[in-house]
Amino acid sequence: MSTAVSVIFQERKDQILRKGQDSFGMECNRDSLAGAVSQRACVFCGSRVVLYPISDALHLVHGPIGCAAYTWDIRGALSSGPALHRLSFSTDLQERDVIFGGEEKLYLALCELIDKYAPKAAFVYSTCIVGIIGDDLDGVCRRVAAEKGIPVLPVQSEGFKGNKREGYGAACRAMFRLVGTGDTKGISPLSLNILGDFNLAGEIWIIRDYFTRMGIETVANITGDGRVGDLQRAHGAALNVVQCSGATTELAKMMKESFGTPFLRVSYFGVEDMAESLYEVAKFFENKDPQIMERTRELVKSELAVLYPAIQEFKKDLAGKKAAIYVGGAFKAFSLVKAFRLLGMQVVLVGSQTGTEEDYRELYEVTDEGTIIVDDSNPLELSSFLKEKDVDVFVGGVKERPIAYKLGVGFCDHNHERKQPLEGFIGMLNFAREIHSSVMSPVWRFVPRKKARN
Repeated sequence: MSTAVSVIFQERKDQILRKGQDSFGMECNRDSLAGAVSQRACVFCGSRVVLYPISDALHLVHGPIGCAAYTWDIRGALSSGPALHRLSFSTDLQERDVIFGGEEKLYLALCELIDKYAPKAAFVYSTCIVGIIGDDLDGVCRRVAAEKGIPVLPVQSEGFKGNKREGYGAACRAMFRLVGTGDTKGISPLSLNILGDFNLAGEIWIIRDYFTRMGIETVANITGDGRVGDLQRAHGAALNVVQCSGATTELAKMMKESFGTPFLRVSYFGVEDMAESLYEVAKFFENKDPQIMERTRELVKSELAVLYPAIQEFKKDLAGKKAAIYVGGAFKAFSLVKAFRLLGMQVVLVGSQTGTEEDYRELYEVTDEGTIIVDDSNPLELSSFLKEKDVDVFVGGVKERPIAYKLGVGFCDHNHERKQPLEGFIGMLNFAREIHSSVMSPVWRFVPRKKARN
């Protein structure tokens, strides 16, 4: 029995497979196993990370102070204007509120905050304790909306309802109450909404610039650098492009059903997927603008003329090195596998917190023989897999960083907290540069893992 297998909980064996040894079959999107110290967050956290970047809205957490403190500034989501989203508000429920109810406290907090900050809308998040004591969140929101004349939207995100994916659904249902309430006059026939991008390190501005160069208007950012007014008129766009499939696909489906808006799944990570996404969007609009495909080809050509020479230099050092990937959304994993191939590297471990069976089937198809594919892993498993595969660099988030460094493995932050854009063609260059500097750092010569291998 291998070291990796020996640390896997019996109940989790159907969430881990090895390509070439196991036929495809992956249990996923289920509650985390108690005692396994899962990397996955709760329903409330899932809704908060999706809605948080809407920058001109008030975000009020109805619950104990810890829920708001834990999720303050949870994404490095930049705004080109308002910054109200970066203030963390809570009703700070106490023992008395739990016994007698917190509805009046919520009402007073909303009135005070709306009067002081004049937001375009307010999102009110329900937490575990609110679900237990039964506060009428919807009723309070309706009352305040009628009095203050702005949308006040309940987010039914009690943490115990399920896992992080359930929170994505709660966020989409709250946002959908805004869609269709705004004026769509003046929107171009060549227009789209960007769904599932959260403007980490300003990435959505890179993507919007590509679409502008193609001749396409972006109506709404959902939700990075988002605005309430743009969400209200988002139904006027001709197309939705969905990057983070787990976070915003439900909203895209609701818009398709209610307004007939088609949607495409895209990814802006890596050369291959970035180019393919732009071509797919151009193909969609080609019947309205026959020149759009030519403009798109010129855009891609000009970007690759800068990118490829630099990639070839990095590849000289990185060819044959091994990489592991564990990210929140599986859409990033597809693109990262391709990005590492472009650098001449082999992906030996790949997983996500919130992938679906469809996501893992696609990962199974694009990965090499022997690759470990894992859903909702825990630190013990990840550590064992990294040692088994003798990995040179680990791509993950803030919770995975200590695992890598304790094992003497290079690390690349690909999660909410990063300060450098990794989307788009310029993002691929940044990614390649970071991977190269991490893998080739001389510090790894002095760690036990490297010394043992040498």
